[in-house]
Amino acid sequence: MLIENSWILGSIFIICAALIWIFGIRLTKAIDIIVHHFGWGEAIGGMVFLAIITNLPEIAITAVAAYQKEYVIAVSNILGGIAIQTVVLVLIDVFGVGRKAPLTHKGHSRILQIEGLAVVAVLAIVLLGNYFPSNYKIAGAPSYEWLILFAWAGSIVSTKFLYDKHLIKKQRKTKGERFKTTTLLDKVIPYNQSNQEKNIPAAIAIIIAGSLITFFAGYGLTVTGEILSTRWGMSGVIFGATILALCTALPEISTGIASAKIRDYEMAVSDIFGGNAFLPVLFFMAALISGESILPHLQFSDIYLSYVGILLTAVYLVGMRFHLRKQFFQMGIDSLVVLIVYILSIIVLIALK
Repeated sequence: MLIENSWILGSIFIICAALIWIFGIRLTKAIDIIVHHFGWGEAIGGMVFLAIITNLPEIAITAVAAYQKEYVIAVSNILGGIAIQTVVLVLIDVFGVGRKAPLTHKGHSRILQIEGLAVVAVLAIVLLGNYFPSNYKIAGAPSYEWLILFAWAGSIVSTKFLYDKHLIKKQRKTKGERFKTTTLLDKVIPYNQSNQEKNIPAAIAIIIAGSLITFFAGYGLTVTGEILSTRWGMSGVIFGATILALCTALPEISTGIASAKIRDYEMAVSDIFGGNAFLPVLFFMAALISGESILPHLQFSDIYLSYVGILLTAVYLVGMRFHLRKQFFQMGIDSLVVLIVYILSIIVLIALK
């Protein structure tokens, strides 16, 4: 039944956004317990599980769009989401790191650089799939969607290799002492094996319940947001790339700032880059559901947002390479450039539409 009152729709939209924010933090802590228990490390736990869980709203939105074969808002949410989630690093830089030093001075490891390059790579494949479309399919999915999946999986393998190599070096430095990896939760709660064992069932329950709530909250955002954007005369592309993308990025904002507050800067950046690299994989899921490739049918605004995502990621990659200490308004030079470029890009996008 169609809800006529826009205030009710707006209230549902806000409630769904609030649920995504709240359970984003709880899911992160629960995943941290599981990752620690099974010894998966941040490369797998962060890049795979955390990236997928925090992007459940986008998964819900894309799945519904693929089933209905109405891709405008879903595609702009994916590509606009990459841009706006990169801007989340600006918020982490200001509110998570503050005057201590720029974010990329604190977090600039080779693993993070590989994750950033993975974002650029998958977006480049998205553009190739639009400029040079192919009808070739493998196991029901178009070739470019498979390339996106392989690029993402390859980045995970590469970071896992570097992570394991780092752990081996760290183990040698302990000189026979008991060695354990530290996670986000360890820095808040002192390590206790018995406590961790007791927390496993609770963590699994939180992940299951939180994932379902986050998934359906994402669906609620899509339905209410699409109706509201139509009533308010807002373009589906603009809505998907800005307001909807911001709401579905709430898990990344909450977990990123929380990570930076306890000085886990690597995880804060990894969550953003890992999630951004994962988002284009949703085109693979959409192709399997709809039976067709979305990439050849991208609009100009989608291509525009892809280039914006590449540019913003590249700015932070340069910042990681040089990791300067200079700050403006409690943010690094790279964060300032990213903020300015993003604001200008949205202004241009609105003007073009």
